[in-house]
Amino acid sequence: MRLPAAAVMREAVMQESMQAVEITEFGPPEVLRLVQRPRPEPGAGEVLIRVAASGVNRPDVIQRKGHYPAPPGASDLPGLEVAGVIEGGDAQAMEEAGLQVGDRVCALVAGGGYAQWCVAPALQCLPVPEGLSDVEAASLPETFFTVWSNVFDRGRLQPGERLLVHGGSSGIGVTAIQLARARGATVIVTAGSDEKCAACLALGAHHAINYRSQDFVAEVQRITEGRGVDVVLDMVAGDYVAREIGCLAEDGRIVIIAVQGGTRAQIDAGAVLRRRLVITGSTLRPRPVAFKAAIAAALRQQVWPLLAEGRIRPVVHSTFPAAQAAEAHALMESNRHVGKIVLTWST
Repeated sequence: MRLPAAAVMREAVMQESMQAVEITEFGPPEVLRLVQRPRPEPGAGEVLIRVAASGVNRPDVIQRKGHYPAPPGASDLPGLEVAGVIEGGDAQAMEEAGLQVGDRVCALVAGGGYAQWCVAPALQCLPVPEGLSDVEAASLPETFFTVWSNVFDRGRLQPGERLLVHGGSSGIGVTAIQLARARGATVIVTAGSDEKCAACLALGAHHAINYRSQDFVAEVQRITEGRGVDVVLDMVAGDYVAREIGCLAEDGRIVIIAVQGGTRAQIDAGAVLRRRLVITGSTLRPRPVAFKAAIAAALRQQVWPLLAEGRIRPVVHSTFPAAQAAEAHALMESNRHVGKIVLTWST
């Protein structure tokens, strides 16, 4: 039996559209709405992913508030990481990336992750490690790309060195703890409660400092017997930078990846000179595909085997149906979570 023409047209429209979470205006979590959007089309170098799960990250919250616009050319939808199945795209790019239609992948994207379908550069996709669910896979790209780029590339952390991680219970923090320990570093973290400190220790941190009740500079000096740490991963900035200088060993490095404590810092430049310190930082989202592709290649070679072997693992605190994205953002802003928050989709 043939369907009426109107029904056929509706069916065609449904196949070309998708559900997505949109920022309707800048503001609190409630501005996030589930809407219908056209399904994106992959361009040169891109693949189309049928999304099963989308990671939630602090930059999504900042974008929702109007302080972190999408880079030129990127989707205005929030979401920087997804996991799902490749449904199509640039065949040559897939071959170059060692991928094909039907593969389960997770991907880093510059926007558009809060949707049932998402396009991603093929070279920013990674196969889902054996044994991991889509939810676990969706929790990987943003934090693993960020930690690798900043702790190991910019920060040059070496086996036997000491790393200080602020926000040890965050998505970035739990990744940094596990990766640094797996690669032979001593890991010290700060966190905002005794419970979060205990969670960090359970994940492999050697030492955890409750910054609400302890002076982290004094504690770092005590733990290291006055030697200091070699690398600081800083998500706070502001007046933390001056205090972090007091935590560093000679030739130490501070890597700033967020400015939750403000953009201005007053430091002792003489200490930087005398002790040959480095203060650096980076953002990942606006960097070109080639830069992110190099990180993906390093992760696939050096980190993905550790995930497949279970030596490091995703840490997912909570999952929410995509329609409850506002609740997911509220949890993110409450800072009550340990690890990642993930949205799930049905397609």
